[in-house]
Amino acid sequence: MFTRFELEIKTLKQLKDLASRYGIKAIGNPAYKTSWITSLMAFPVLAIQQVKEGRGLKSPTFVSFQALGTALDEMETPTLEQAALIKMTMEGRRMSYSDRYDQERLLNLHKAKLHIEQAINLINH
Repeated sequence: MFTRFELEIKTLKQLKDLASRYGIKAIGNPAYKTSWITSLMAFPVLAIQQVKEGRGLKSPTFVSFQALGTALDEMETPTLEQAALIKMTMEGRRMSYSDRYDQERLLNLHKAKLHIEQAINLINH
């Protein structure tokens, strides 16, 4: 991601700031530029290696993935009237105070369903 040349021309402070931006710590003595350069050059490769080893962030198990699909199926599809109310709510129109809670709940269910669909699509690709 970073070339050795682009890192070597930076000052120690610039290297520390760059590492801080990504949450990277120096490998070895932090008083030397080489420690920061090594860390900044190595972290992308280490991150991919950790994914391949199943450490840190990883895909959910098949059972967990199926549970997302089951939840999505249980949520079903909004009726025409529900879809119309969702659209009206997204346009900023609100019902009377007695029904507003249920209106917001319907909108939140719709948003949750969209997020679950998005999660499934992201995990599949």
